[in-house]
Amino acid sequence: MVEFTFLALLLMVPVVYFVVTVGQIQGGSFAVVGAADQAAKVFVTQRDPVIARTAAERSVLVALKDHGYSPEQASIAIECDRGGCLSAGATVTVTVRLDVPLPLMPFGDSLRLNASRLSASASQVVGRYQ
Repeated sequence: MVEFTFLALLLMVPVVYFVVTVGQIQGGSFAVVGAADQAAKVFVTQRDPVIARTAAERSVLVALKDHGYSPEQASIAIECDRGGCLSAGATVTVTVRLDVPLPLMPFGDSLRLNASRLSASASQVVGRYQ
């Protein structure tokens, strides 16, 4: 009985931790894909480039917050294939990067222990008629 309890504890704790970590990474991947897609869609619907960038960044923060990630863990890059990002036919690409921390780590924020760094990109074409 003692050997079974000891071995079960010794083997199950790493397996459970692995499953929780993989779940965190999967949740992070859903977060970056959704955030990049929504930010690209929001960007191309605006008329002013400054307002468009601000709105896209806000949509990324909302999408990441919905999945439980803070703004400090993410970065966003917006690129255009033309000089005028909001000119008709321009393609806007939004890239979101997210650092997924290791779960259940004491002092994990100060040590910056990450399970993974995720990245997703989404592109949208600015409509002809706005």
